[in-house]
Amino acid sequence: MGTATVKTFSFSLAILGVAFLAAASSSFIGASAGPVPAVYVLGDSLVDVGNNNHLLTLLKADFPHNGIDYPGKKATGRFSNGKNFPDFLAENLGLATSPPYLALSSSNANYVNGVNFASGGAGVSNATNKDQCLSFDRQINYFSSVYASLVQSLGQQQTATHLAKSLFVITIGSNDIIHYAKSDSANNPSSQQFVDTLIQSLTGQLQRLYNLGARKLFFLGTGPVGCCPSLRELSSTKDCSALANDVSMRYNAAAASLLKDMAARHPDLRYALFDASAALLRYINQPEAYGFTVVKAACCGLGDMNAKIGCTPLSFYCTNRTSHIFWDFYHPTETTARMLTRTAFDGYAPLIFPMNVRQLSAI
Repeated sequence: MGTATVKTFSFSLAILGVAFLAAASSSFIGASAGPVPAVYVLGDSLVDVGNNNHLLTLLKADFPHNGIDYPGKKATGRFSNGKNFPDFLAENLGLATSPPYLALSSSNANYVNGVNFASGGAGVSNATNKDQCLSFDRQINYFSSVYASLVQSLGQQQTATHLAKSLFVITIGSNDIIHYAKSDSANNPSSQQFVDTLIQSLTGQLQRLYNLGARKLFFLGTGPVGCCPSLRELSSTKDCSALANDVSMRYNAAAASLLKDMAARHPDLRYALFDASAALLRYINQPEAYGFTVVKAACCGLGDMNAKIGCTPLSFYCTNRTSHIFWDFYHPTETTARMLTRTAFDGYAPLIFPMNVRQLSAI
């Protein structure tokens, strides 16, 4: 989410893959054990596990100091010092993290076990970071190819059953909001007009996923984008951007209405919406209560608040990552991601509603 990363924090977010292996039937039966056989992820850098490694783009995280706390101290393409949301979600479900779509070979990939399509920099709008990432629409196109491959291998009914049990994780919108907040306000539409435009696109995108078999949606709303170090650094007082946070709240509320309307139209659709903005603001406003000591500055970066330049091999980084809410100028630390995932998985309204992820996965 940002320059060398582009994405935002918001919660400010990622879902899926193609072709199946020859032994599809036996693989499918094994993968179907349990309420959630697979996780399909779509979205932005908050849930990217390495897709951007395979793109010609500046929006990458496949170099130090990213991954410094990941097993083997390896930079994997996650915009984090360690694991991110999909990793912790998979752990809670007892599954392996879904692999990045672009890392899989269509000749022998087993997409029935889940795939991650998320791409750092992606937004609801195709214009957001155009040609620097896999747009949300393009991610859905890839999932469509996967769907066709599954149907060819498993048959229509078995594919429908498998996908209906699987969890679709989506986080998108943060990058759109960041671009809006950083652009020339004189030429911007109003906050509500901007959100209305995003929701209009999102409506069609989520409907496409439903048409392709998605029945369990876990939607991560954007976080308080205005409080990420990059936007704070632009303020003389280092306060959160009120504009960006206002747009985030409007977007999350509109997404909640959209999902509620979809569920009313499609009785077989179930969803959990995580208000990442409200959840993260608790950490920001009461850091000591949650074990944090550094709220405004990034752990890794350069310049004022480590927020002028992103995390690169030449950047400074903090020694105690668990004390920081933000890893770089847009993204949360592994500790923050773990805590937020725990709330989404086992929490309750108003942070996660109308059910939590554990309840959704058990349906």
